[in-house]
Amino acid sequence: MANFALFWIWAFVFCLCFGATKCHFSIPLKIYPGKYHLSTEANLSSVRVVKSDGDGLSLASDPSGTVNFLDMVNNLQGDSGRGYYIEMSVGTPGQKLNILVDTGSSNFAVAAAPHTFITHYFNTALSSTYQSTGRPVAVRYTQGSLKGELGTDFVSIPKGPNGTIGINIVAILSSDGFFLPGINWQGILGLAYPELAQPDSVVEPFFNSVVNQLGIPDTFSLQMCGAGLAPSSTVNPPAGSLIMGGAEPALYRGSIWYTPIIQEWYYQVEVLKLEVGEQNLNLDCKEYNTDKAFVDSGTTLLRLPINVFNAVVDAITLNSKIDSFSPGFWDGTKLACWKKSENLWKLFPKLSIYLRATNTSQSFRITILPLLYLQPVTDVNDMVCFRFCVTSSANSLVIGATVMEGFYVVFDRAQKRLGFALSSCAVSDGVALSEITGPFSVADVAADCTVSVPKEPVLWMISYALVAVCALILISLLLLLLLPCRHRDRGEITDESSLVRHRIK
Repeated sequence: MANFALFWIWAFVFCLCFGATKCHFSIPLKIYPGKYHLSTEANLSSVRVVKSDGDGLSLASDPSGTVNFLDMVNNLQGDSGRGYYIEMSVGTPGQKLNILVDTGSSNFAVAAAPHTFITHYFNTALSSTYQSTGRPVAVRYTQGSLKGELGTDFVSIPKGPNGTIGINIVAILSSDGFFLPGINWQGILGLAYPELAQPDSVVEPFFNSVVNQLGIPDTFSLQMCGAGLAPSSTVNPPAGSLIMGGAEPALYRGSIWYTPIIQEWYYQVEVLKLEVGEQNLNLDCKEYNTDKAFVDSGTTLLRLPINVFNAVVDAITLNSKIDSFSPGFWDGTKLACWKKSENLWKLFPKLSIYLRATNTSQSFRITILPLLYLQPVTDVNDMVCFRFCVTSSANSLVIGATVMEGFYVVFDRAQKRLGFALSSCAVSDGVALSEITGPFSVADVAADCTVSVPKEPVLWMISYALVAVCALILISLLLLLLLPCRHRDRGEITDESSLVRHRIK
C-alpha cells in the first residue's frame, strides 16, 4: 500500500511539473543607444489615405479623420538594448510613467512599489479612480518575473489618441530580474491578444480597450529607430513612433508587404525560409516555425530555434571575410572588436527572412544588413566592440527589435495581417539598413510550414485539471493510509501545497 501511495505522489509531482512550460520574452539589456536618421524626404504635413487591397499597397489611414497620426510621431524613446517606451499618464490625478512597448504580451503592468532600479512608481493610494479587483497576478518572462494585483484605472497618452481610457492594470508589488539597471521605464504595455492575458483571457488587454472606447481602427504600427550610434555618443533623440489607429505614411518608404497572422495570441506568422547572403539554409520550413514564429517588440534580439541558429552561424562564418571567431561571440558571452577605421559592414553578409504573403502562393523577403545584427556596445580608443544580436531559442523563432528596427511594422488586427515596409529611419550615412523584395513563388515550399502545437492557455487548463485530479487522488490515498492508524495516535500529517502561476512566452 505504501509503494502504491508513493507512485501516486510522484504522479502528482509530475502533473505539477507538466504545467510549468517555458516562456519567451527578453528584458532589454543595458547597452548604448543607436543613431537614426529621419528621412528629410518624409512628408509630415498631411496624412495620406491610400486604398489597401493586397500585398505591396499602403494601409489606409483612419478614414474618419478622428485620429491625427502626426500627434503620435516621435512618441517613443529608448533603443533595442534597453527597450522602447512611451510616456503615459496613469490614474486620477495623472501620474506620468514611461511604459515599455511589448507586442509579445497582453498585460498592462506598472510598478506600484519602490524598486532600486526605477526612479518613481505608480502610487495607487494617490489615485482616486484606482480600484483593486483583489485578484493576484504572477507573470514569468524568459528573463524576469513580476507579481502584483489586478485593478482598474484610467490612463491617457500625451502623444497618443485623444481621450481617457479605462483599463485593466496590474499593480506590480514585487519582481525578480524584471527591472534592470539603466532602464528608464516603470511598466510594460502588452499589445498582444486576450489569450495571453493573465490571470486569464477574460482580462481585456490595453489596446482592445482603446479600440472599444475610443472607436479607432483596430490597427497600430511601430517604427523603432535605435540602430547605429557610436556607443560613446551622449545623444538621446526620439527613438521611434507608436501609431494607434493606423499607419503614418511619413514613417515608411515604398509599399507595405503583408503576411497573415496565423493565430491570434502572439502575433504569429509563417516563416518559409532563411538566407545568409545568397545562401539558402535549406532546412525543412517547419524548423523555422518550431513551435511558433512571432513578432515581438519586447524581445531584444532575433531568436532562432537551435538548429536554425547553428545553421545561421555556420553560414555567416562561411560567408564572412573574418578568419576566425571566438565561440563566445556567437553565444553572446564575448564581444568582437574592430578598429574604427575598418569598414566592418563589408565583412559580413546580409540576413534574409522569407514570409508567406496574404496571397498564400507567394512570399516576400525582409532583409537586414550587418549594422542591425551587429550592435555596438562599447569603444576603447580607436576600437569599437560589437555583440552578435542573434541568439538560440529552446523553442520559437522570435522576430525581435534586431529585425524590427529596419522596418515600419503594421499590426493590422482588423484584417488579421502583419505588414512590413522600409522604415524612414533605417538609414545610416545615406545607406539603407534594410530591404524588402518580392513577390516570390512558393511552389518549392510546403503548403503549411507551421507546427501544430496546442496553444499555451490550453496547456494551462489541461495541466491545472490534471493537478486537480491528482490532488483528489492523493488526498483519497492519504485518507486510506490514515484510516487503519487512527487509533495509534501517531501525530498529524499536514498537506502543504503552493500554486505556481506562470507566464508563457
